[in-house]
Amino acid sequence: MSAMAQQLSNLVELLKYNPEEPLLFTSGLFLFLFLGFTFFYGFMRRTVTLRIVYVTLFSLYFYYKTSGIFFLLLMFTATSDFLIGHFIARARTRRARRWLVALSVCVNLGMLGYFKYTNFLIEIFNNFLADPLEFRNIFLPIGISFFTFQSMSYIIDLYRGKVEPLRRWIDYLFYISFFPQLVAGPIVRARDFIPQIHQRPLIVSRAQFGEGFWLILCGLFKKAVISDFISLNFVDRIFDNPMLYTGLENLMGVLGYALQIYCDFSGYSDMAIGIALLLGFRFNANFDSPYKSATITEFWRRWHISLSSWLKDYLYISLGGNRKGRLRTYLNLMATMLLGGLWHGAAVRFIVWGGLHGAGLACHKWTMNRFLSFRPTGADMPRWRRVIGIAVTFGFVCVTWVFFRSPSMEVAGQVFSQIFTAFHPEIFFDFVTGYKWVVMLMALGYLLHFASARVEARTLQLVQRMPIVLYAVMMTGLIWLIMQLRNGDVQPFIYFQF
Repeated sequence: MSAMAQQLSNLVELLKYNPEEPLLFTSGLFLFLFLGFTFFYGFMRRTVTLRIVYVTLFSLYFYYKTSGIFFLLLMFTATSDFLIGHFIARARTRRARRWLVALSVCVNLGMLGYFKYTNFLIEIFNNFLADPLEFRNIFLPIGISFFTFQSMSYIIDLYRGKVEPLRRWIDYLFYISFFPQLVAGPIVRARDFIPQIHQRPLIVSRAQFGEGFWLILCGLFKKAVISDFISLNFVDRIFDNPMLYTGLENLMGVLGYALQIYCDFSGYSDMAIGIALLLGFRFNANFDSPYKSATITEFWRRWHISLSSWLKDYLYISLGGNRKGRLRTYLNLMATMLLGGLWHGAAVRFIVWGGLHGAGLACHKWTMNRFLSFRPTGADMPRWRRVIGIAVTFGFVCVTWVFFRSPSMEVAGQVFSQIFTAFHPEIFFDFVTGYKWVVMLMALGYLLHFASARVEARTLQLVQRMPIVLYAVMMTGLIWLIMQLRNGDVQPFIYFQF
């Protein structure tokens, strides 16, 4: 085989789906593909239909590179709900529209349930059967939870009269498959995104470009520097075998995971929002410094905002919200968070995680009803109460993260056992010396997280005024830093498993 033929073969292999290497925003291949994509995209500012087709084809390829043949599942979801939405718009009776919404919910949740929960259910049945069932492990398509919830929001909002039905299937496929948020959110509402589809001309202002670049840079730093480094060099070791480490190390591992999951997920959201801005589309914020929350209610207004608001609008309110008495309100909160836990994964530990958050929200709601001095957010509190509230809320969230991160309930129990029975505070300075880079990055991560909103706004304004050449210098420097810290393969995003 000639050298040119070999190179062509290698390129074809690189562009094919590889289950061991899904396409990530932090990979060199994505940077290469995105640069090529944006070059041609720049010529389509005024050609709306061509732009929609072009972006949709790239988005489908992007999903193919993450989940292989399951890009057809994405197209099925888009086609199914586009047709159902069309029939809802033409239905003459409220009852017919309700049946069509129910059909959409059944299709979407049925598909989600099959891929996400079949293994879990069969495992439960096998625990009670003398002759266990043999089954093949079902592959979970990346991002299925996100695009099914996104598609359901369109159908429900259409039924509620909050959006107009789309007339073209390609427009709906564009909405569902838009690659920046496709595989790990944020969950983009139809009423927020659809009005942006037909921009003509599509304009990206200097300020918008600067904001998008800054979000991408911040997201890369959070994910590829802070999250990946503390995960590979410390947190994963703790949760792989907590009994090998003291309680102090386990506690630091929990604090490390709290930072890791925030930097990983908010880092992806930052990059998704930033890439969308560079393409002329604006998403709502998905994180708002959640560990600054002084109550658990405030935490869920700041953490994974697109999911928490989705659960509130389409599940909690549909169950009755707070309109049917206090007891029913508490039960609705519990049901919503238990289902939110199941959304994250089919395992007892996720149910426990969701149940704890549901109980926390219900308790906070009960406390506010009994004591008028308690407030929903820290902004309404005196400073001293806000500080205490932040500490208590952060501690509660970290306790629940133990169940979320542990591979089993047994491991979660071991983490707590070591913290409460084998703490050994005397090793603190040895720990800091042995894990100095981990400790430094954790300290930096929390320091940046708790920086004031005023500092963040001024930094963004400064970046927006910078000359373009400095953007290239900053990105080059960050890529160099990532390469220096990386000691293995590119780490997938945590929320790819959901």
